[in-house]
Amino acid sequence: MSTPTPPLTPFDAMDIRTLIDAQAARRGEHPFLIWEPFEGEGRIWSYAAFAETLRRFAAGLQARGVKPGNRVLVHLDNCPESLIAWLGCAYAGAVPVTTNAKSSADEIAYFAGHSGSVGGITQPRFAALVREAAPDLDWLAVTETDNGAPAEADVSGFEPFAAIDADPAALAKRPHDPWAHFGIQYTSGTTARPKAVLWTHANALWGARMCAQNEDLRPDDVHLVYLPLFHTNAQVYSVAAALWAGATVVLQPKFSASRFWPVSLKHGCTWTSMVPFCLKALMDQPRPERHSYRHWGNGVCSPPTDALFGVKTIGWWGMTETMTHGTVGSAHLPDAPMSMGRPSPAYDIHVVDEAGQPVRPGETGDLLVGGRRGVSLFLEYAGDPEATARAFTADGLFITGDRVRLGEDGFLYFADRSKDMLKVGGENVAASEIERVVASVEGVVEVAVVARKHAMLDEVPVAFVIPRDIADAELPARVLAACRKALAGFKHPHEVRLVEALPRSTLEKVAKAELRAILAAEGR
Repeated sequence: MSTPTPPLTPFDAMDIRTLIDAQAARRGEHPFLIWEPFEGEGRIWSYAAFAETLRRFAAGLQARGVKPGNRVLVHLDNCPESLIAWLGCAYAGAVPVTTNAKSSADEIAYFAGHSGSVGGITQPRFAALVREAAPDLDWLAVTETDNGAPAEADVSGFEPFAAIDADPAALAKRPHDPWAHFGIQYTSGTTARPKAVLWTHANALWGARMCAQNEDLRPDDVHLVYLPLFHTNAQVYSVAAALWAGATVVLQPKFSASRFWPVSLKHGCTWTSMVPFCLKALMDQPRPERHSYRHWGNGVCSPPTDALFGVKTIGWWGMTETMTHGTVGSAHLPDAPMSMGRPSPAYDIHVVDEAGQPVRPGETGDLLVGGRRGVSLFLEYAGDPEATARAFTADGLFITGDRVRLGEDGFLYFADRSKDMLKVGGENVAASEIERVVASVEGVVEVAVVARKHAMLDEVPVAFVIPRDIADAELPARVLAACRKALAGFKHPHEVRLVEALPRSTLEKVAKAELRAILAAEGR
């Protein structure tokens, strides 16, 4: 019996060049990238001009000996050069390794060494750090400014980013291969080093197409981007999706509450991705009577703030390993408020119990995702076949590490990361369940619940609460009263701590590991 041939992909005989070149020809002088720095002059690239910039950058890489498949470290905050480096490397067939700009020297050294990067691209603020951390790079190019602001560090000994430039006519011909490696992102680690999520060109095109479809992006949309470009959200949910749709990207160095509405009104922005921190910050800003936003994207559908801002929020869930939304709300139909939408038609979504059986409506289970590796799921964790193998079930489903509740209404509701499940006296407790109750108490701005070790119960919940008034001495009692009313006894926090801030990680998510470390250091 003969072995069946692999099925076709939606992107056979394509790579990122196919999309870039097609849109340059189709959209021509339509604005693709609008740079809105906090300091310095802004700039606009049309589709045709941006494509030419990428081709010249790709030719410049080739001129310095970078070959298809070689990896290039890209360590930048948001700026035009970060997009040029990311897409320009891929255009050349090289593999951009986009790293968190907040990384330490030790982390940068690991990223450069583990990926085997042959060169690096950074900015003045990080130049000395990257050179010290990654001395084996063959070359290190540095941008002229720090995201538009004049460089304060001396970069006279570094190669300028602008020098990566050559005649595109010299680019060597190569096949448009969807299975060629496209890019690497390092996921946040817990007890081990971060894993290198490797995408193919088919992965990047899949993400672009599916995000544009899920977000109902159109050629006349204007997508505001301020989330970090080393992250999947900005790379694919925003930039690649806009590129697929032929829309416009307005890029800022980072989120600014005071600049959000002026920039949005200036350019008629119609789409942006949100995170809870940004929403809270915007609530303190004057709101315009009218704006052009059609949709915002966030981790939940239709939050209460939609009525305040006059925008429909499309909720979603996704990971670096999925490139796009595994679950998503609808741009056209009503969604269940605070849900993460329904399973995307692009994936096989499973919610299973500890025995691997499907949960019933109303129950919580582990979220597994079915797809095709290298197309709708990442190709592998580069250089770590054991981690890649552990990431999938025996029948090929990707293990997300997230737990979700299957609603009676068919929508999915995020419960918690599996590692954030508390074990209290033999009972499984989702931190998010406690957080939901605490967050409803008057005077609570934000809450994070983590486990503290307990001699008899194994673990007990501790609630860290940001209050509206830090002097509100009665708030802990009100929180405990609400928990006693809404939750079983074993779910009640054993302590409520009022804090002025919570530690944050990428995309302003609460860094719960740091809260656990605080409790562990206290030894009680």
